[in-house]
Amino acid sequence: MFDQFESDPVFSSEQILENRGRVAIFIDGSNLFYAALQLGVEIDYTKLLYRLTGGSRLLRAFFYTGVDPTNEKQQGFLLWMRRNGYRVIAKDLVQLPDGSKKANLDVEIAVDLMALVGAYDTAVLVSGDGDLAYAVDAVSYRGARVEVVSLRSMTSDSLINVADRYIDLDQIKEDIQKSSRSGETYPTFPSFRLLDEEQTT
Repeated sequence: MFDQFESDPVFSSEQILENRGRVAIFIDGSNLFYAALQLGVEIDYTKLLYRLTGGSRLLRAFFYTGVDPTNEKQQGFLLWMRRNGYRVIAKDLVQLPDGSKKANLDVEIAVDLMALVGAYDTAVLVSGDGDLAYAVDAVSYRGARVEVVSLRSMTSDSLINVADRYIDLDQIKEDIQKSSRSGETYPTFPSFRLLDEEQTT
């Protein structure tokens, strides 16, 4: 009986995509970075945004990351992101007792998910952090759909359980990785259907 539910979904993937409406994307930069390391790929952020938007109307694409103010290469990357479709939310890295550095942006992601409810129809959360499950559940109860995108081995079951759709990064890595033939550090960004642009025309 249970096998029937798994093999006979109520809605096809095409129907789900058709009803996404306005899309807002929330990317946990650290989580995505380590997922890419596990997959052995380098993320092409142009392709990533194109794949996550999937032809829907893009409200905003947020990129949350810890920053080292002395790292010029990282600053250059974040500048490119800001100028090419991403809203960057950054927090200075804090050095931990073991010598490692970390910046936790779970609160910022959760607050933005909640604050923008009503402005978007579908939230795409690129993270596997179970700490975000409560916020995702709350967003769902307020009428928005939530898609979680992350590497399965790095994704909490509690987060998958409250999402409307789950996408394993391993299944879409061919669509979002940099081409070996590309010589550009930060590729040119394609045109997207941004809601702000639609409203001003």
